[in-house]
Amino acid sequence: MGADNQPKARQAAKLQRKQGRRPGLDRILIVCEGSKTEPQYLEEIRQQLRLPSAHIEVRHSLLGTCPMQVVECAEQLFREGNMSLGIKAKSFEQVYAVFDRDEHLRYAEALAHAAALDGRLKNDLKQKVKFEAIASVPCFELWLLLHFEDCLAPIDRGVARQRLRRHLPDYEKGQGGHYANTQDHFDIASGRAAQLAARTTAMDGIQPYTDMHRLVAVLTQLKK
Repeated sequence: MGADNQPKARQAAKLQRKQGRRPGLDRILIVCEGSKTEPQYLEEIRQQLRLPSAHIEVRHSLLGTCPMQVVECAEQLFREGNMSLGIKAKSFEQVYAVFDRDEHLRYAEALAHAAALDGRLKNDLKQKVKFEAIASVPCFELWLLLHFEDCLAPIDRGVARQRLRRHLPDYEKGQGGHYANTQDHFDIASGRAAQLAARTTAMDGIQPYTDMHRLVAVLTQLKK
């Protein structure tokens, strides 16, 4: 029986070496609604944790910014790859679609579609792939705000930014440094996000909510 398994084991090891992948370290694709703020934040985390870029691919949606388009882009990049971006088809163990609730149409549909894909796709090693939506209600700024204060009542994007600037006066979308300015309060923000998740779900789409703490925890766990 051992001899029968050797060819497959050698092929898997060869593929891992070719892709620069250490055994046991997942390859992760993250597709964001925004083209600057969220990708920069996540890239800062990758650099801070010194995670190899060969394992963490962060991209903005090439199909548009509505939630369904973000999920569809993540699915497309996984299934088909994109050689111009250096992305090989089916070369990930985990896929995340990051988007805001805001006033987007097809928000609930995007959440449902992501859930339907979870565990249904298989990668180049014939493994089932984790596929998740990382939603924020109303927006990504809520996640940053939770590093400094609670937010228990519904707010819109404008109010979230206004409250965030009380703590980060120079905050602007698209600029870097957001992780450096908030990382010392990550445990507090994560606890507050978990409390919100105990009160509501992303599908509600009205009450403040964010999954960002779960995504950051995934990256942190890779480091460990």
